[in-house]
Amino acid sequence: MQKLSLQQRLLQKLSPQQIQVIKLLELPTMQLEQRIKKELEENPVLELERGGSDEVDDYNNELKSNTDNDNEEFSVDDYLNEEDLPAYKYQANNYSSDDKVQDMPITEGASFHEILMEQLALLDLTEDEIVLAENIVGNIDEDGYLRRDLESIMDDLLFMQNIHTDEDELQEILTKIQTLDPAGVAASDLRECLLLQLKRKNTKEESIRHAILILEDYFDEFSKKHYDKLMKKLDLDDDDLKEAIQEVLRLNPKPGSSFSNNISRTSQAIIPDFILELVDGELMLSLNQRNVPELRVNNTYSNILKDYKNSGKKSSAQQKDTALFVKQKLDSAKWFIDAVRQRQQTLLLVMNAIISYQREYFVDGDEIRLKPMILKDIADKTGLDVSTISRVSNSKYIQTHFGTFQVKYFFSEGMQKDDGEEVSTREIKKILKDCIENEDKRKPLTDQKLSDILKEKSYNIARRTVAKYREQMGYPVARLRKEI
Repeated sequence: MQKLSLQQRLLQKLSPQQIQVIKLLELPTMQLEQRIKKELEENPVLELERGGSDEVDDYNNELKSNTDNDNEEFSVDDYLNEEDLPAYKYQANNYSSDDKVQDMPITEGASFHEILMEQLALLDLTEDEIVLAENIVGNIDEDGYLRRDLESIMDDLLFMQNIHTDEDELQEILTKIQTLDPAGVAASDLRECLLLQLKRKNTKEESIRHAILILEDYFDEFSKKHYDKLMKKLDLDDDDLKEAIQEVLRLNPKPGSSFSNNISRTSQAIIPDFILELVDGELMLSLNQRNVPELRVNNTYSNILKDYKNSGKKSSAQQKDTALFVKQKLDSAKWFIDAVRQRQQTLLLVMNAIISYQREYFVDGDEIRLKPMILKDIADKTGLDVSTISRVSNSKYIQTHFGTFQVKYFFSEGMQKDDGEEVSTREIKKILKDCIENEDKRKPLTDQKLSDILKEKSYNIARRTVAKYREQMGYPVARLRKEI
């Protein structure tokens, strides 16, 4: 049986303004610039700041002298009062001392695939074969590999272009494409790529012949660095095997990468959100606002509300609708600029707390001085929620006098030494890094040996924990670090 009932419930919901602040807080500097540009396009009330705020203040004073209109559905005086309009103005005076940056001009050269297409004209191919060759080249990825099998390309040609061919014909054309530059192009895997490059060299040299033999017949042993097995099977001494391996190491595993576009390279540059400078022993933090424009309200739209107010009861329905539209856009502009301001204040608050917590580290950049720190430590220090600290640290970078780092880099777990001192896992990783980089490459240190070294230094770390830290730093197991 269905029935209606009334219930009272207390719910917590985020206001549109709070949601806007949260979204802006997550954005790094470059994306914030794009978001501001989008807001400028969508909201005609917003405009870039070009001068001082005198015009806005004069307009405020003029509005204050007007009489009230009690019959309006909304009060223009209440909306355009002395406190509101200055809030539309957003200023930032925390530019760094090196704001004058000249961008170097760049030129866009031919792409990797365009270079391959140009070389096709130099091959002895018929018109029909050129069509097939262009389809094969089109399937080569940016690294220079042809990762699709010929049967799939053959099916594409049949269904998409109604071109009948067979695998033997495609293989013959592929062999010709593999003679193009750069050497190793159009290989199906790393082994074939390296072999194509070696076979273009002087195969009469003993080291090159050994290298080709290793890749053709013993690639699995080579990739796993079973050097003892290689020397035994090929009857080579240490010097011969070392020369052969050096020939392989000189090759390019990604032949297409050297033709990457200049534009795409430039777009990968890191733009820091914070700039930290050491001036006379004092740490000076500022936001990087070089590419973030200053905003204010467009007085043209403010004048529309002024005219509507002065017209009183004589205003038409169209004027009223226009005034309501302008009010809505002014609300949106105020919320947006307030959100940007709150974003700045929150970023500075959180970053200053991090710098205060890790002051010894930021003074000299010594990783050993980096203390254990988690999100909750900064949340307690600032009075903000942990989720807010997470949003600030995610995708943000800080430029210091000793390098540029991701903000979340400074957060690490803690671990106690045997004497009870709490140290950061960064310190342990640095010790591991020094041990691995200075080890005897003929006999690399195993995880157990690394664990023993740490225990000698009063760091009671288990072998499996050492393995986890080693993998996080990008080092392979001892066997794969072995050299001859």
